[in-house]
Amino acid sequence: MNESFFAQLLKDFNVAGELIRARQEEKQGLLNDFDSECKRFFFGKISERALMSSVRKTNDELHRLDAEIRQNIAKSRRLADRAGRLTSAQAPIGFRATLSGISGGNKKKIVKKRTVKKRTPKKTPAKKRKVVKKKKTTRKK
Repeated sequence: MNESFFAQLLKDFNVAGELIRARQEEKQGLLNDFDSECKRFFFGKISERALMSSVRKTNDELHRLDAEIRQNIAKSRRLADRAGRLTSAQAPIGFRATLSGISGGNKKKIVKKRTVKKRTPKKTPAKKRKVVKKKKTTRKK
């Protein structure tokens, strides 16, 4: 196993987890700050206009934090998949000790590609159309 690559994957995975946690804490702090600002508005300490401005800024910041959290979650998912593939590639090879020596460690079998015969579609005879006779109309003068 490439241990340095695996160690780097683990380090990156830990960094992504720490970033998720840090952004969640930052989001909670932002929510707490906005809640205290709402209480200040309720008790008449700040104007409605100031609260509206705060709402806009808070929503923008919440959107940014949510996007960063989602990005780090996706990054950690990709890293976990890569680590899983790397570790599953380390499946043990079966060997057996016999009186004549060691056997096993089957080599990869050569897979022969099957040739696919092209099938020609069956030609169906063309359907005969019924001939429809048109009535002759004569004009009266």
